[in-house]
Amino acid sequence: MRQVLERAAGRLFPDGTNEHGALPAVLVVLTLATGIVDAVSFLGLDHVFVANMTGNVVFLGFALAGDGDLSVRASLLALGTFAAGAWTAGRIGRRVPQRERLFAAVTAVHAGLVAAALAVALTAGHRTAAAQTALIALLGCGMGLQNAAVRALAVPDLTTTVLTRTLTSLAADAPGPATVRRLASLTAMFTGALCGGTLFLREGAAPALAPALALVLLAAGAVPLRAGGR
Repeated sequence: MRQVLERAAGRLFPDGTNEHGALPAVLVVLTLATGIVDAVSFLGLDHVFVANMTGNVVFLGFALAGDGDLSVRASLLALGTFAAGAWTAGRIGRRVPQRERLFAAVTAVHAGLVAAALAVALTAGHRTAAAQTALIALLGCGMGLQNAAVRALAVPDLTTTVLTRTLTSLAADAPGPATVRRLASLTAMFTGALCGGTLFLREGAAPALAPALALVLLAAGAVPLRAGGR
């Protein structure tokens, strides 16, 4: 599987400048998972995102302005748990300076959090306040961990959770090798959102979270904990 990911990663750098091994392809996999998880959180968890914090800041403003379809509590919970995950990854990073090793460790923890969220969805569903609180907290913390670890890797054009800069670069820059990565990131997020939304609306939270867990597990296993880094 790692060899497949390495070949796919090479295609994301058509100019032959890939110095990141399999990581670029792994980040596309995580972008796909992000789309799935944000579909579940927005459609089923009080209209919040667990990955897109820009959206939550705006939703918090709308909720405070009086929009009854949005929740101040849910927006604050998503923002707070995402920040807690990012803070935790930062503290781990001070003890694990190798970036790939940090990414492997953090992604393994992230997989555990998504597994816990899946367990909550299977046993308690997603409609009660307690279940929604647990799901937002688990998924938000996992996405904060992911975002901080990916930020440390600094693989160009592959952030896994936000696309504003990616879309801006696609529109503003002349076509070139980076265009492949940017289009892959946009396509992965869209595909994840489409698949996650379809599964959630037709089957529920647990069937939508199951493929997200499989993707995060794939990402966690693609970079061994013993891996060295820059």
